[in-house]
Amino acid sequence: MSQSKESTTEGNSFTRPGFIVAAALVLALVAAAIVIFLLPKGQSDAGPLPDAAESASAAASVSPARADKSICGLPSSSDTALGKAPQSKWELVGRMAAPTEPTTSGPGLTDASGFRSCFAHSPTGALYSAANAVALGSSAQDEVKLAERLLVPGPGRDAAITAATTRSSSAESSQSAQIRGFIMKSYSPTEADVDLAFQLQNGALAHSVLSLRWVDGDWKVKASDEGQIFTGTAQLTDLSGFIAWSGV
Repeated sequence: MSQSKESTTEGNSFTRPGFIVAAALVLALVAAAIVIFLLPKGQSDAGPLPDAAESASAAASVSPARADKSICGLPSSSDTALGKAPQSKWELVGRMAAPTEPTTSGPGLTDASGFRSCFAHSPTGALYSAANAVALGSSAQDEVKLAERLLVPGPGRDAAITAATTRSSSAESSQSAQIRGFIMKSYSPTEADVDLAFQLQNGALAHSVLSLRWVDGDWKVKASDEGQIFTGTAQLTDLSGFIAWSGV
């Protein structure tokens, strides 16, 4: 599939350690739009995907008893691809619309604070998990707690928590961003890479990839050892190559 993308690796809030908040999301996409406009054409934005050895290691680390069982009993699937948009109900979470199918794809659990978890062990479940993770980041929830609960345990989560603890969370933005499409870049029972396309309030388009791992019955977001959540952030000229999917 062809994609109209141009890349940036500098001046980008997505590359900082720590979990995404609403202001960071908007500022990152705006920064991408500004910086990419000044870059030469044709640069590649794709970040490296996990190699076979890493995926095998991840698979070995998953408890066999929980390898395909959702923590809240959602159905699993043997599918390995997602070639069309699922029929989805959407709810506003923070400043973003998030897909919601509690009995099929997730979130199967929503606590009193509004934290959403438990997604199906399937490509659609991984997509829902990625979209809900970003939406939770646009809410007013505690950034440290989000990192603790949403990220895969390890050095990346530790770095994100440390950065969130020391970073001021006072920045606010009057803009918002909404999901407009996706590409399931890769999927296995233990790993998934979901490319989400966003549209800012001013109409600008951008995209970024979230990498997920199946951990103890639910999808978690993988962060780099430095705490980076997103990879391949870039401006889009249009949604060519993406599967259209949106709640607003």
